[in-house]
Amino acid sequence: MAANTTQPTDADVDAFLDAATPARRREDGRRLAEIMRDVTGVDPVMWGPSMVGFGSYRYISPSDPRRRDDWPKVAFSPRKAQLSLYGLKDLPEGAALLPQLGTYTEGAGCVYVKKLDEVDLDVLRKLVEIAWSREDDPEP
Repeated sequence: MAANTTQPTDADVDAFLDAATPARRREDGRRLAEIMRDVTGVDPVMWGPSMVGFGSYRYISPSDPRRRDDWPKVAFSPRKAQLSLYGLKDLPEGAALLPQLGTYTEGAGCVYVKKLDEVDLDVLRKLVEIAWSREDDPEP
């Protein structure tokens, strides 16, 4: 069984966000960190080299129940082309609220947003709150 390479690190979140390109990603990354910090009440932690995460929960792989990994409850990455948001659609309540977010696209495990100006920040806060309420996956 391969080990999960996305683990919390001691890397500096502010330095990571300051290095994001283009400038819009830096600005949106800082805003996202502030929103998520405000909703969760915790400081962000770097997960791997490119993910800013908040909190953690124990994830059990649906395809291999023997595989259990820690994963951030909510996270984001200010990638060059768009913001990748993690955890927002994992719970049924979040998936149901997601269509009200604004302009976004979906990947297998994340939501992609080009600009924070294109989403409803109140809905985003609610999605973060829902994701933050997540508990460890139940044992199979």
